[in-house]
Amino acid sequence: MPSMKHQHLHRTLRSISLLASLAALGSAAHAQQNAAPPAAAASAAWKYKTTHVHRADIDALLAHPDKVLLLDLRRPDEQIQYGSFPAFLSIQFTELEKSLDYIPRDRQILTVSNHAQRAGAAGDLLASKGYRVAGAAGSEEYENEGGKQVAHIRPPAPRPASAPQ
Repeated sequence: MPSMKHQHLHRTLRSISLLASLAALGSAAHAQQNAAPPAAAASAAWKYKTTHVHRADIDALLAHPDKVLLLDLRRPDEQIQYGSFPAFLSIQFTELEKSLDYIPRDRQILTVSNHAQRAGAAGDLLASKGYRVAGAAGSEEYENEGGKQVAHIRPPAPRPASAPQ
């Protein structure tokens, strides 16, 4: 028969093991609870009146370039890093309200940002000023959905060194 000391040690180890298991389960549950929401939940969190458009809608609008203006609200470095649609008017989101006179009123406007959040806010602003807003698009979302209209700027090849004269 095991000694009292051995039985006490065995109970202590079992308690420690149980506590460690509970702590691990608690950490896993906490991590799962704080994980990023799935894409469907993220799109459900759309908070703008402007329609959040996706690839099929964007392609349909781009099929009629005489009827739509793409208004890209991103900084030039974002356009270079993430690509841009082939033809667009570039007004950074922070400059939009004071640049309204540059935006034509004879076309539908598709606002563009990386993930459509700035585009949604801009679409709401433009609609409140009487512009016809077709929707808000995210250029990265569009590409991830299989869209092929986003062009990526490639730096030119280096020029060959000229021979000294």
